[in-house]
Amino acid sequence: MSIRDLKEKIRKSLRFSLFDGMAASIMAGLTQDYFVPFLLLLGGTAKHVGIINALPNLFASLFQFKTAELEEFLKSRRKTIVLFVLLQVLTIIPILFIVFKGAGHPVLFITFVICFTVFGALSTASWGSLMADIVPKNKRGEYFGWRNRILGFITVGSSLSAGIILNYMKKINIFHGFFIIFLTAFLARIISAYFLSRMYEPSVEYKKEHFFSFSQFLSRTHKSNFAKFVIFVALLNFTVNIASPFFAVFMLRDLHFNYLIFTIVTISAPITAHLSITRWGKHADHAGNLKIIRLTAPIVGIVPLWWLVSQNWVFLIFAQIFSGYVWAGFNLSTSNFIYDAVTPEKRTRCIAYFNVLNGIALSFGAILGGISAEHVKSILGYNLLTLFVISSILRLVVGIYMPLLLKEVRPVHHVTYSKLFFSVIGIKSIIGKN
Repeated sequence: MSIRDLKEKIRKSLRFSLFDGMAASIMAGLTQDYFVPFLLLLGGTAKHVGIINALPNLFASLFQFKTAELEEFLKSRRKTIVLFVLLQVLTIIPILFIVFKGAGHPVLFITFVICFTVFGALSTASWGSLMADIVPKNKRGEYFGWRNRILGFITVGSSLSAGIILNYMKKINIFHGFFIIFLTAFLARIISAYFLSRMYEPSVEYKKEHFFSFSQFLSRTHKSNFAKFVIFVALLNFTVNIASPFFAVFMLRDLHFNYLIFTIVTISAPITAHLSITRWGKHADHAGNLKIIRLTAPIVGIVPLWWLVSQNWVFLIFAQIFSGYVWAGFNLSTSNFIYDAVTPEKRTRCIAYFNVLNGIALSFGAILGGISAEHVKSILGYNLLTLFVISSILRLVVGIYMPLLLKEVRPVHHVTYSKLFFSVIGIKSIIGKN
């Protein structure tokens, strides 16, 4: 294949990836923020909310062990991705039956959400490996920042549309409203699978010397930079998920927000994230992903504390704006750090092991939060605010200490944290300077 033909294949593949992402973002916007509200509609409790956030991540992490092996068996990352996406599509069908019936046990609904989440998660390792081969190394921050910004707005638009639909259908039949948004998500994911199947896949040679077991991966924690990175992200996600699943419960159950206000507050963070993610990407390409991680990790520790200052929904929008800006930099840089740190032959397995530990951490965080929510003493009259404080303290401990143990994996410009901070917030730009 000539270089010209290869470039054309990659160009088309990136376009198909964007179309896939658009459809997948519609599905995400119509589901990820509305499973918990529907669970509450079925009579779910705080423990059910903890379970619906814990078990999907736990099961997804356990099955991640087989993702790399399945990919090696199929000898194709693209086939592996499409297979899991189609299985995810099928799991929406029983969810639609529950919604159409207008009744169902919370545990039954949680079971299907687990399947939905697991199949979606199992496609991510192969997808990340494939995309890392297609996008040039020195453009990953800028490209994924640009792509995520577009897809983010689609997710937000879908989520806002779902909130408007539910707020309107509440007057008629709220179950019909949920049926509309989940059916649309089902159709969108089918379209996503089609475009994924059209992507170009650079060849990867699978050899025995590229294999390493999960125990071997863990045994290198004390000397492997990537293994330390995985432990850091897992620990941070554990601390985050102690509180994260319960913001929706706090707004709907404790503060009695209607669906529209709940949606507006919820989407404020992703809107801000997607407005700022291109800026973060350019700074990550310039100063390095690790520098961004070290800057943002401690700041995400104070995010839950804003909810103690005021429970007014207008104030919470500004709290979410702050949260979205900081998380945009952290999430983009952690993703790109993985792509930079491992070779193509080992990338799927490394991403799978990364997902294993993060899934377990997220699960135990949600379980701990769910158990603690009903037993901790209240602050300002709310038990969940105590949970937010606990999460904040633990985030700060992990976010300040752990990034100091990591090393940057590619050549970057030397930039002080103060200059980086002021450049990111738009006061004095460092982009384009050596």
